Amino acid sequence: MDGGRRLAQSLTWIAQPRTPRPTAPRPQRAVAAVVPNEVRTPRPHLRRQGRRLWFAILRFKLPRGMGLASAALLVFASIAYGIVVGDHLPAIVAAFEDARDQVGNAAGFRITAVELTGNIHVSREEVLPIAGITGRSALIFLDVEWTRERLKTNPWIADANVLKLYPGELKIRISEREPFALWQRDGRVSVIANDGTVLEPYITPSLVRLPLVVGQDAQMRAKAFLALLDRYPDIRDQVRASILVGGRRWNLRLHNGLDVRLPENEVARALERLVMLDRDVKLISRDITAIDLRLPDRVTVRLSPPAAQARSDELKYSTPKKQATKKAGPA
Repeated sequence: MDGGRRLAQSLTWIAQPRTPRPTAPRPQRAVAAVVPNEVRTPRPHLRRQGRRLWFAILRFKLPRGMGLASAALLVFASIAYGIVVGDHLPAIVAAFEDARDQVGNAAGFRITAVELTGNIHVSREEVLPIAGITGRSALIFLDVEWTRERLKTNPWIADANVLKLYPGELKIRISEREPFALWQRDGRVSVIANDGTVLEPYITPSLVRLPLVVGQDAQMRAKAFLALLDRYPDIRDQVRASILVGGRRWNLRLHNGLDVRLPENEVARALERLVMLDRDVKLISRDITAIDLRLPDRVTVRLSPPAAQARSDELKYSTPKKQATKKAGPA
């Protein structure tokens, strides 16, 4: 600066704009090409976590007694498998129940009296084993519902009521199914109830007078058909067997060997017609083998062989005689 406090040089350079210094271009990052199915190497932190997990597994110690418990579990599993495969489970259960009943009997709960009512076709000797009651049974351990369901497995027993009276009395009241009919299939005859349940596979002398139904599924449809047949006692009393044909319609086999073929529908109307024909012309007692009522507008009958031969001979001898009379003419 001079003595006048002025700058010794010009300040015009301050006003000149400054040009920015040239900068070098920034290098671009190389983008790695994505290669399909490229196997990427695990990251360092994942490797560290994997090593920590492996070391933790190696340092893990089982609780004391774990090996002994595992060995015992394996032994028990082997024993259980052998029991199931060898079918020894029922014997083991029976032994357990017997031991349990002995405890109950020692406590004063032995079954000393059994009152059985309602049985007609099943005996006391049949009912008690089904109910699981023996001389060693204890009343306190008897399951009433289980005993009731066991009794109902017998086809004769429709329902049962079991009552325990402590300390040692048991009451059993059963309701039996009534024998309704005999059912024949494949040459075998069984006694059935009205709901189709097969009661026994043989016939006792007291049941031989039951109506007989024959055919596949006849036992399930017998109740409705026999109820309809009861409305016509004159026909019912002459029926030896009711035969279900094709699961659709019924035939009647009468005691004299006559077959009555009933229609699939309007069975009551066909039976009424049969009653009327038998009352008017004694159709059932005639020398015929079959009556066909399947057509609503006609009745067809089949003659027996002797009757058919006699009818043929009658027609043979009557035809020439009529022709001779026709040729001679009136006298």
